[in-house]
Amino acid sequence: MTRFGCVVLTQGRRPAELRAAVDSLLAQEGVEVDVVVVGNGWEPSGLPSGVRGVALAEDRGIPAGRNAGVPAVGGELLFFLDDDARVAAPDALARVAGLLAQPEVGLVQLRVAPSTPGVPPRDWVPRLRVGDPARSSDVTAVWEGAVAMPRAVFEQIGGWPEEFRFVHEGVDLAWRVMDTGRRVLYAGDVAVLHPVYATASHHYSLRYGARNRVFLARRHLPLPVAVFYVLGFVARTLPLFARSRDAARQAARGYRAGLREPCGPRRPLRARTLWRMVKAGRPPIV
Repeated sequence: MTRFGCVVLTQGRRPAELRAAVDSLLAQEGVEVDVVVVGNGWEPSGLPSGVRGVALAEDRGIPAGRNAGVPAVGGELLFFLDDDARVAAPDALARVAGLLAQPEVGLVQLRVAPSTPGVPPRDWVPRLRVGDPARSSDVTAVWEGAVAMPRAVFEQIGGWPEEFRFVHEGVDLAWRVMDTGRRVLYAGDVAVLHPVYATASHHYSLRYGARNRVFLARRHLPLPVAVFYVLGFVARTLPLFARSRDAARQAARGYRAGLREPCGPRRPLRARTLWRMVKAGRPPIV
């Protein structure tokens, strides 16, 4: 039977949601699950029998927290779930295992279905034309809160990019999976449930979003493409900057940090990977 190593990341601030997330994993049928809860700056407690905790003394950021859970679980497949999401159906991971049984598939994002009223965030469906969220497709980025991949692929690409800390780590992960020659899939017919938060853009997101766009360009893109990629992000966020000088300052700080701070090893994408992105409708300038 296929075995999933499941990593749930939490800061311990949502105990009810965390329990629902873990219970949804333990309820999976047709696969074995090995579940670990990573406490980012928190000692996990009150976990169900058989679920282990990994305590990080300080908040090391989202990608590093996910990476820290992988050595603590067994299984040839890995599944990463945020603490405020829960798997919708007991056969979900079995269906994901079927997708990952195809050797050309290296990464799968589950569809995110709202569990509360509200307008779902745009990034839940990681394609330029969202269309029907229940439609499956190849994609070039993932929403990070419910993704699965073979452990062998995770190890081959070096895991989540810890330098990012927050924002765009799903883009980096997907690009590196694609560069191995594998496909990245959005599984519109396999869902997790997640509340719709009525949150506005905040400066923390602006700073890290700007910085990590530059990180992506520095790590993976040829210089001409990298320039257009960053400028495209600037152009899309100009209306927000025009409304708030403070937001513009925070973004400028992020761009400066992106140019100056260590971004991890440079791994230029192959020309055929860039072409696959173009054919998928998302060239790396948008």
